[in-house]
Amino acid sequence: MEKIKRGKGYINQKVREDELDQKVKNSFREKTWDETVTKDSWMVFRIMSEFVEGYETLTKIGPCVSIFGSARLKEGTKYYNMAEEIAEKITRELGFGIITGGGPGIMEAGNRGAHNMGGKSIGLNIELPFEQHFNPYIDKNYSIDFNYFFIRKVMFVKYSQAFIVMPGGFGTLDELSEAITLIQTNKIGKFPIILVGSEFWNGLLDWFKDTLVKQGMIKEEDLSIYRVVDSADEVVAHIKDFYDKYTVNVNF
Repeated sequence: MEKIKRGKGYINQKVREDELDQKVKNSFREKTWDETVTKDSWMVFRIMSEFVEGYETLTKIGPCVSIFGSARLKEGTKYYNMAEEIAEKITRELGFGIITGGGPGIMEAGNRGAHNMGGKSIGLNIELPFEQHFNPYIDKNYSIDFNYFFIRKVMFVKYSQAFIVMPGGFGTLDELSEAITLIQTNKIGKFPIILVGSEFWNGLLDWFKDTLVKQGMIKEEDLSIYRVVDSADEVVAHIKDFYDKYTVNVNF
């Protein structure tokens, strides 16, 4: 463990590592019948309740665009500002709602942009032990807390008609992979997936092309599932061009 500093910060780091270590140990511990019934089996009801809450809250929204990206990018940074601008333009020019993960950073910027334009601003928050809280720009009727990442991703996919992926970390990559995989396997329609920031994404996309395609892990045509852009105007233009051939009914 890296001892960054003594005091409260060091203690919090130690607590986190101890909790994670205990989770590993618990995965190997033999469980009694009572534990299995009261914890594992009853978990099904918690899962069901989260699905029901999500469906009931979101059933009257649409069309919407999901914006994925880092929780760590602060107000005033390049991609925070761009995410806010993208959300404003989508809300004003297309009339779509904005769905984010409900937290800070890029998520806050997306909700803020929708809020600024008086559009629908939806937040699908995830309960985490040491971070993540609702940002103040979410419509109070459209904020949901999830304990399970997989249920949250179902809601993103079910209620979004386009996916905008800003720079981010592992969580953002998880959400991007979910959308790409579902389109690749024809589980959902070929909705627009737009990666924003070529300087950020090019390394990963080169690996897709030079490694995954060349080694036969994916087909070259799979690279057309997503598009890379560098401006808010390009994002809006791509979504608009895609939906010009459809009749889009607003359901807010």
